[in-house]
Amino acid sequence: MDSKAFFRLSCGLYIIAASDGERNVGCVINTTTQVTSSPSQLMVAVNKDNYTAGVIRKTKKFDVMALTEDVPMELIGVFGFQSSETVNKFENLETEMDSLGIPYLKQHCNAHFACQVQQIIDVVTHYLFIGLVDDCAVLSDAPSITYDYYHKVKKGLTPPKASSYIPPVSSEPAQEEKTPKAWRCQICGYIYEGETLPEDFVCPICKRTADFFDPVYD
Repeated sequence: MDSKAFFRLSCGLYIIAASDGERNVGCVINTTTQVTSSPSQLMVAVNKDNYTAGVIRKTKKFDVMALTEDVPMELIGVFGFQSSETVNKFENLETEMDSLGIPYLKQHCNAHFACQVQQIIDVVTHYLFIGLVDDCAVLSDAPSITYDYYHKVKKGLTPPKASSYIPPVSSEPAQEEKTPKAWRCQICGYIYEGETLPEDFVCPICKRTADFFDPVYD
């Protein structure tokens, strides 16, 4: 089976947020779709291991933000490659509260949807949350980012907890000794330009250490 066939399915890139009254949490997802128009309902898929999934199950509400093509990789790095359990992802970001008391971003998003959970479906690794839209709004006219654009233009990688994640296939090391041109983070795809990567280097996107970087020769 060629799992790359799944890459042909069109999808976007979103931030899903939740709040338990004490902590605001969120993560990046790529599976969001409208399931009915009357009543207005959305379906989102969130990995069970994401801290945000637990808060949504507890509070039965969430907000989905549609990201735009101008979203900086640093923002995706925070929401896609770090955990809300240890990081305040909304710190220093310009936000507003939706009708359910959940923060949504005012920049790099063109729409948001405040939803109340109507149904939770367990699909082994993920929860499908079916949400009744309590309120929604258009935030800008900027084009929505697609997952294809994220990969091809922004050179981003798929977070391990994403529904479309496919583990990399290990390859044999090159026999010929070469000097690397750069170093690429295994987690988020950040490129460090230079032949030598400092031992104490920390990825500015996902905060992983130098151990998570592979040499780039071409």
